[in-house]
Amino acid sequence: MDWAAFFTLHDDSPRGGPSDGDSLDWALALAGVPADGAICDAGCGPGADIAALLAHVPRGRVEAVDLHPHYAERATARFADERRARVRQGDMGALTGPFDLIWSAGALHFLGVTEGLSRWRAALAPGGAVAFSEACWFTATPSARARAFWDREYPRITDAAGIAAQVQAAGYAILGQRPLSDAAWEGYFQPMERQIATLRPGASAAIADVLAAAEDEIATWRACRAEYGYLLTVARPR
Repeated sequence: MDWAAFFTLHDDSPRGGPSDGDSLDWALALAGVPADGAICDAGCGPGADIAALLAHVPRGRVEAVDLHPHYAERATARFADERRARVRQGDMGALTGPFDLIWSAGALHFLGVTEGLSRWRAALAPGGAVAFSEACWFTATPSARARAFWDREYPRITDAAGIAAQVQAAGYAILGQRPLSDAAWEGYFQPMERQIATLRPGASAAIADVLAAAEDEIATWRACRAEYGYLLTVARPR
């Protein structure tokens, strides 16, 4: 991955991946996060979900963590004046807590579902929960186009039953699961398309490769969105 070219594309993107406020609201209500609770946004990207998380804990706090300094710097600047939010660059696999909720929008796959949940158990407060979105097949017979994309991007993709098995293998009970909406995906892709159009003229070879990969990701999802998406799972240690 040419990270400089990647961040050239994503520098002005409000999100690091698909997510939306309705899904976040559903997950936090299901988890029963208290108004004075502590939440960790694990793999926070540029910080798109921090404000909504703060709104759910009006007397609480949010700690946001991302491995990439570029994202951590953007999120830090975005919430520099918010006393209840702390953003840091670091390893989301080494959280300390205690947190009433660990929220992870499309980032847990970097650790692996079972491995990540196992590592996060010690960072949860009593009664705490994890809410995460993970790539998921919605069909048992994906098309060649969808299969080729995920074989390249994330060969470990599985279906809802496979995700449930990974959650249970970490010693968690599932409180609920639901797919992210099309609006969550378009909220990520449409700003990216505008940036692609801006960057296309005069793009270097490295940036042109990143733009082409992004266009393929967008076109593949729009053509095959009935076949796959992100599944949002809320789970609590047993």
